[in-house]
Amino acid sequence: MNDNLTNGNQIQIEDDRTGIDVQTLKRAFSDNLFYALGKFPEIATKNDFYMALAYTVRDRLLRRWLNSQETYLKQDVKIVCYFSAEYLIGPQLGKNLINLAIVEQVRQAVEECGLNLDDLIEQEEEPGLGNGGLGRLAACYMDSMATLNIPAIGYGIRYEFGIFDQEICEGWQVEITDKWLRYGNPWEIPRTEATVEVGLGGYTESFYDENNRYRVRWLPDRTVKGVPYDTPILGYKTNTANTLRLWKAEAPESFNFQAFNVGDYYGAVNEKTYSENITKVLYPNDEPIQGKQLRLEQQFFFVSCSLQDMIRLHLATQENLDNFGELFAAQLNDTHPSIGVAELMRLLMDVHDYEWEQAWEITQKTFAYTNHTLLPEALEKWSLGLFGSLLPRHLEIIYEINRRFLHEIRTHYPNDVSKLSNFSLIDETGEKYVRMAHLACVGSHAINGVADLHTQLLKQDVLRGFYELFPEKFTNKTNGVTPRRWIVLSNPELTELITSKIGDNWITHLEELQQLEPFADDPNFRNAWRQMKQQVKTRLARRIEKRCGITVDPNYSLFDIHVKRIHEYKRQHLNVLHIITLYNRIKKNPNIDIVPRTFIFGGKAAPSYFMAKLIIKLINSVGEVVNNDPDVRGRLKVVFIPDYNVTNSQPVYPAADLSEQISTAGKEASGTGNMKFSLNGALTIGTLDGANVEIRQQVGEENFFLFGLKAEEVSQMKSQGYNPWEFYSSNEALREVIDQISSGLFSPEESNLFKPLVDSLLYHDEYMLLADYQSYIDCQDRVSEAFRDWDNWTRMSILNTARMGIFSSDRAIREYCQDIWNVQAVPVKLEDYVQAKGCFKVDPNRLLTTSF
Repeated sequence: MNDNLTNGNQIQIEDDRTGIDVQTLKRAFSDNLFYALGKFPEIATKNDFYMALAYTVRDRLLRRWLNSQETYLKQDVKIVCYFSAEYLIGPQLGKNLINLAIVEQVRQAVEECGLNLDDLIEQEEEPGLGNGGLGRLAACYMDSMATLNIPAIGYGIRYEFGIFDQEICEGWQVEITDKWLRYGNPWEIPRTEATVEVGLGGYTESFYDENNRYRVRWLPDRTVKGVPYDTPILGYKTNTANTLRLWKAEAPESFNFQAFNVGDYYGAVNEKTYSENITKVLYPNDEPIQGKQLRLEQQFFFVSCSLQDMIRLHLATQENLDNFGELFAAQLNDTHPSIGVAELMRLLMDVHDYEWEQAWEITQKTFAYTNHTLLPEALEKWSLGLFGSLLPRHLEIIYEINRRFLHEIRTHYPNDVSKLSNFSLIDETGEKYVRMAHLACVGSHAINGVADLHTQLLKQDVLRGFYELFPEKFTNKTNGVTPRRWIVLSNPELTELITSKIGDNWITHLEELQQLEPFADDPNFRNAWRQMKQQVKTRLARRIEKRCGITVDPNYSLFDIHVKRIHEYKRQHLNVLHIITLYNRIKKNPNIDIVPRTFIFGGKAAPSYFMAKLIIKLINSVGEVVNNDPDVRGRLKVVFIPDYNVTNSQPVYPAADLSEQISTAGKEASGTGNMKFSLNGALTIGTLDGANVEIRQQVGEENFFLFGLKAEEVSQMKSQGYNPWEFYSSNEALREVIDQISSGLFSPEESNLFKPLVDSLLYHDEYMLLADYQSYIDCQDRVSEAFRDWDNWTRMSILNTARMGIFSSDRAIREYCQDIWNVQAVPVKLEDYVQAKGCFKVDPNRLLTTSF
């Protein structure tokens, strides 16, 4: 603060970079528009105003961020390093305003400048850094670690382009380049002095060093620079701001002057183009071999950059790497970063001269592995040819890890040769592959699933052998979501209603939502809850009309919402079978008494996933018929919200009456969308799959609509020879629906359009839609009957929210800290930055040569 005297009284004037009163914020906003962007209001665009406001808010993050880094550096704390190929962080402005607790001050300041805060928040581009639940979980965990004062760095890739922007054209998904960085990113700060180099390709050579010790030298044929870009991740009403460090690939030399001089103009920039391709796009199409290679390059690139960065940070305060695993906890978010096991071994042995045994001890102590899938195809494998050509030294290390590990297996199972092939890090059935999940399991000290059922299935099936061998490694850590984004930011109406009854401590202690339970029996509170729900449904209805051109009824219609990645196992097409079943009932009796429903879908299909894209087309084709049939009279509406992402999802979760969580039992690892829906008061229709099991236990069986086969029943039915044709032929309603799709009723211009989908259901039905159809229809009928009793439905809705406190990402992070990471909270003291005293003097003997 600057102190001035006026009329004998001392007044305080806030610093423009840290102050939070309205007048200070207005000055800072104006200064950033003028000095940071070089604009004055008359020529500024809406994006200019957004950028100026973002810089204003970022200034208020920076002192917390720098104080946090300074605290960690001085105290030698243990730091969590979260390795994730995705961070679906969503827009930052609204979240940071909430975490700084300055929403109302900024709103007033912006309005006094003649602008609307909500408009500026909506101006922000969605960061194209993730796709689905994996990346969103990483973002929630970063939020929770900062909120809980846990020292952490999130490591990942700074993708220049996101997976894609989705448009719907004539019912089909069309992929548009996601140019999320085209106007710049005000939240990130490049740290070019902390650049590292990553090798690719080449060959290895062995030698004996001066101490006559056997050593290996890797001689890559290509080198790529990794440039870090840092984004502060602020906790809620805390002084802790952790770092999200994302790596961009660049060429060591961006311009080949010699090539240019001899007229090779394309060759002069070829290396730059080739290197930058590594971080060009999130998840390249990995069908062709070039795509597979690029995917592996991406994974190794960010992991190598991150481990080199961790070692650099460690050696800045420590003499050696002996205690590396005691000061860093590296969590592998699925198999994508599992190459880190081999890379850390290489860095320790080849660069820092550790012997194998000590390097292996450090590596295992450092890494822990989270498995996110039960689908065999998602457990990454790399062909030996591709892997060896790109990472020859790492393949040698993996062979040695495997040799030593299989020796352990022979000792443990002396009379069982089959165990060797089951456990081997190399899959030798046909073309040889490196099994990355096996590498992660062997190289980590802890392995966890992300829901109780998922963890049990890992132990019983996917990773059964490793569980039998290392039972002490396995633990469950059920996923969670952050209430700051998914209630406070997304649903201010619900936030206000909850806080009016139980205070606001629930925002960081979500278990306190239990205090809402008694209010479920209060008629006045139920009425207030219904009014709140009406408001958020009306808000979504307006967005749907604006975005999709479809008018929906928020007053009497049940909002039945199914939003997630489009995949056959998530069974969006089972939902469509129900829609057609209801449509058929209306066509047979136009005056039937039916509960009005608005079916809302959203999600992206992978560009090369034909069947998923055909499901999107089916949803839209059925919607075209149902929405325009005069017999329906608006009682059924089908909506597909395009480009489903964090931004577009925030109005959706609060508005849901019914949450569709209908994946085939035993296929979904956990799910977090189911948690977001229930937290916002939606009732769930679902199978006993993923976290549905625990949600049902928490909210009560009577407040959950259960249907379908259990995971063990799915397995048993398949082992006995499942025949979907039997269900088709014996169920008249199902047969009618399938025949309508097959006949072209919903695709009159191309009657065979949906034949691949129909054939898949009738002759394969991998995900058991036909087996679960009748159970699903019967359960949906129970949903309709329950919805007729609005008062009791509201009571069930309140209880869903009140009993969901366990599904906070804060709870999950506390469990990781206690059971896996052995990390303690480190409170950060906020030092006041006084501009007038902001001078400093540096000891030249301690001048750093590289950036932190």
